Amino acid sequence: MQVRSSLAAAVLASAVLLPAAVPVHAAQPTRAPGIEKASDRKDTLRWVAPQDLEIGTAVAGGGHHETQPYPDPFTYDQEYRERLAAEFSSVSPENQLKWEFVHPEQGTYRFAEMDAIVDFAQENKQVVRGHTLFWHSQNPAWLEEGDFTKDELRAILKDHIQTVVGRYAGKIQQWDVANEIFNEDGTLRTTDNIWIRELGPDIIADAFRWAHEADPKATLFFNDYGVEGVNAKSNAYLELIPRLQAQGVPVDGFAIQGHLSTRYGFPGDLQANLQRFDALGLETAITEIDVRMDVAVGTSPTDAQLATQASYYQRALEACVLVEDCNSFTIWGFTDKYSWVPVFFTGEGEATVMWDDFTRKPAYYALQDTLEQASPGRGHR
Repeated sequence: MQVRSSLAAAVLASAVLLPAAVPVHAAQPTRAPGIEKASDRKDTLRWVAPQDLEIGTAVAGGGHHETQPYPDPFTYDQEYRERLAAEFSSVSPENQLKWEFVHPEQGTYRFAEMDAIVDFAQENKQVVRGHTLFWHSQNPAWLEEGDFTKDELRAILKDHIQTVVGRYAGKIQQWDVANEIFNEDGTLRTTDNIWIRELGPDIIADAFRWAHEADPKATLFFNDYGVEGVNAKSNAYLELIPRLQAQGVPVDGFAIQGHLSTRYGFPGDLQANLQRFDALGLETAITEIDVRMDVAVGTSPTDAQLATQASYYQRALEACVLVEDCNSFTIWGFTDKYSWVPVFFTGEGEATVMWDDFTRKPAYYALQDTLEQASPGRGHR
């Protein structure tokens, strides 16, 4: 990745400042919010992004979508697919590679939906982030409630990792291998993570080794929420990763999810925290960012709320741009039409960069302008 330190002054000097008191339309007076044709790539996030920074999104499907009153978005919403292709150079499966979806029964894998995402990415010259192989949540009942010996559990995990990673070897460039392994106080999840609880902490290293064996060229990450700043949880990763690397464990990167809320202040030490992991020789990434707001049912966010949301997105992207090996920035869904946030956070929502009809919010333009400032000499993706 090219050194970005020379871009710092340009980014910070030309950043879109969106104070809370500025009306939404006044914040971006030169931009009409209409829906663009997918072929008009010069006015999209992926067009303006630096060549060494992938701009990505989660592909809606599985999980909460299966209980909503609409068909699978990725399969059936053509406008969604057009926006997905036009705007992003990287895609992540939202739920299509989580255990309960891709491995619903012991010995049975469901690959059709992920195969379709990979095919779509190849057709549209996008890279793919694999999410996730080792997690405490969204596991199938047969696994969590099964009566397995330690040797059987270990064999199940190895088979899963090597089957899934092996299937997409050369097609998925990055993997979130171990997801959310620490509690908020920096202790390991020894209660609710079946793998750590039953097999001990050394299984974490095995998961990375097995993924590397299945695809030696893939970049392997830890991924977690609540690690945006310097705190007990991020410190735990900062201690663990060098220890694993010293043992020859192939850990290549550290990823910060970035599920933010305007209820709380922006993590002002985000860049400094990313830099700590960059200094270890790791790639870094922001992998699941969204910014939810307090919005009562039947109402819309105010101009001030939208301006605050835009500033959070912008500041997060600036932090990534200014860290040399922060190589991807992924928003966790790009349209409120399919966002997970209102389903899981009562009274909060409107967390993405586009409205239900795919028109662009101030947050979108904040990202676009920040990417443009960071991208002198960019080329067509």
